[in-house]
Amino acid sequence: MGVAGSAEGEAARLDRLWVSSDGGAPSFPLRRPRMAKSRAGGSGGGDDGEAASAAQAGGMGSAPRGPLAEAEEDDDAAEDEAASAAAASEMDSRSSLGGGGSSSDGERRVDKFGFLVADGGDGPEQEAPLEEVPLEVLRQRESKWLDMLNNWDKWMAKKHKKIRLRCQKGIPPSLRGRAWQYLSGGKVKLEQNSGKFDELDLAPGDPKWLDVIERDLHRQFPFHEMFVARGGHGQQDLFRVLKAYTLYRPEEGYCQAQAPIAAVLLMHMPAEQAFWCLVQICEKYLPGYYSEKLEAIQLDGEILFSLLHKVSPVAYKHLSKQKIDPILYMTEWFMCAFSRTLPWSSVLRVWDMFFCEGVKIIFRVGLVLLKYTLGSSEKLKSCQGQYETMERLRALNPKIMQETFLVQEIIELPVTERQIEREHLIQLKKWKETRGELQCKSPPRFHGAKAISDAEPYSRKALEPSPSIILPPGTTLSPKGRKTKPLKGNKRGGQGKSTPVNGPIPEENGTRTLLEPESSLLHQSKESLSSQESEDTYL
Repeated sequence: MGVAGSAEGEAARLDRLWVSSDGGAPSFPLRRPRMAKSRAGGSGGGDDGEAASAAQAGGMGSAPRGPLAEAEEDDDAAEDEAASAAAASEMDSRSSLGGGGSSSDGERRVDKFGFLVADGGDGPEQEAPLEEVPLEVLRQRESKWLDMLNNWDKWMAKKHKKIRLRCQKGIPPSLRGRAWQYLSGGKVKLEQNSGKFDELDLAPGDPKWLDVIERDLHRQFPFHEMFVARGGHGQQDLFRVLKAYTLYRPEEGYCQAQAPIAAVLLMHMPAEQAFWCLVQICEKYLPGYYSEKLEAIQLDGEILFSLLHKVSPVAYKHLSKQKIDPILYMTEWFMCAFSRTLPWSSVLRVWDMFFCEGVKIIFRVGLVLLKYTLGSSEKLKSCQGQYETMERLRALNPKIMQETFLVQEIIELPVTERQIEREHLIQLKKWKETRGELQCKSPPRFHGAKAISDAEPYSRKALEPSPSIILPPGTTLSPKGRKTKPLKGNKRGGQGKSTPVNGPIPEENGTRTLLEPESSLLHQSKESLSSQESEDTYL
C-alpha cells in the first residue's frame, strides 16, 4: 500500500490533524518513520481535557461460549450469573487520556483508578456509569487467582485455557500487578537478574536520552494521582525505569511510546518489577516496536490492513480509496497498547488479555475499532475525504470503546496467531521486494504467556525446590520410571541399581537425570519459588 497522500496539501492537512490543540508539537512518537508523511500520534498526554467515557454499562465481559474442560465449570457459571445480576454501578469511569481536575481548596478527589475527579461534576454526559463486580464475586475471583498464582507452574502447564478464560473475565484489581508479572515472565526475569535493576539505577545514564525522558515525564497521565505532581514519586520512578532501559538496551535507547507503557505498569507494581515487565513487553510481546526505524510497527500496520480486508471489507475499501496508510492511525494504538486511546476500565481489561494471549489482542482491538467506525455505508456518509476519515478515527465513538461491548467483540473476533504469522511472512516478503532487507533485525515474537513460559524452561527449573531424595554418584537408574516395580527378595548385588525414585536427581557433576519424560521436568513440582512468596499485594 502506498504512502498516504501524494500532494503536500493533503499531507499538511493530516499533519494539522494530529497536532495537539494548544498548537504545540505532538508528544508522540519521538521516532518518526520515514514512510509516514504525517505525524502519527495523539494529543500531548491528555492535557486537552476529558475524553468521553464509556456508554451505559451492560454487564461484565464473559468468557467465550462453549463447554469448559475443567472441574471449576459450575463455580465459574455461578460467578457469571451473580455478576450479570448485579445492578450496582457508580459514576467513576475515567478515560485513559486523563480527565477531571482537583479542588482549588481541600483534598483532591480521585476515582477508584486513581484519576482526579472534577469538583461538582460537569454533568453525567462526561462520566458514564461503570458496572461494578459484586463484592462476593470479586472475592471468589481473588481466591481463584491466589490459588493459580501460588501454583503457577502447574496451572500454566496443565490449565492454561482456564487462565485465559479468567483473564478474559478480568483480573481482580488487588492481584492485577502480581498477575501481570507472572503472565509476562517478568517475575522469572527478575529472579534471574537479581540486583541488575539496582545496578542500572545507580549508573549515570546517557545524557542524550536523559534530557528527552525528563521532558516527557509530565505528559504521562497528568490527571493520575501518581503523576500529577512534577518531581513526585510517580515521575521519579518513571524516570528510573526508562533510564534503566536505555542502559539495559543501549542500542535501542528510548522511544516516547515506552513512557505510557511504563507508567501503566508503575500504577500496579514497584519500579523494579515494572522495569522487568517493560523488558518483556519490548523483547517478547512487541519486539522491534521501539527501535530507531520503527520497521516492526510498519510491518504490523500492513498486517492489520490485510486482516481488515477479511474482517470488514467496507472499511478496507474506504481506507484504500482514500489512500490512508495504516501508520497514520494505528501507530499510537499499537505502540502504547491502547493505553492512551480507550477508557481506563477498557484499558485494564485489554491489558489483562494482552499479557495472557499476546499481540493478537492488540490486533483484535484495532480491527474492532475500525470495523465499527468505518464498517458500514451509513458510517461513511460523514467520512468523504482523508481529513474527515482521520478525524473520525481520532475521535472514536465512546460506545464502541465501552468495556463490556469491546471485550466481548475482542473475544469473539476470529483472528488467530497463525493468521498473524502467515500475514507477517507475506508482508515481510513484500517489504524485501520493495525496500530490501530490514535494517533492524528483531527477535521473534512470542504470542502470550504460554509461549513465553514454554520457551524458557531452564529458567523455571532453576527456581524449583531441590529434590528430597538424592542417590549416590554412579547410580544407574531404570528407564521405566514409575512403572518399574522394586525387586522383592533379591539378595544379589544390585550392580549399581537402586529403587526407582521419581523426580530430578542431581548427580555429582551438577546435571539432572529423570526417570520420567523430559516434559515433566518443567512442571513436576507443585510449587516454585515464584509460588512460595507470601508478599502482600502491591496496591
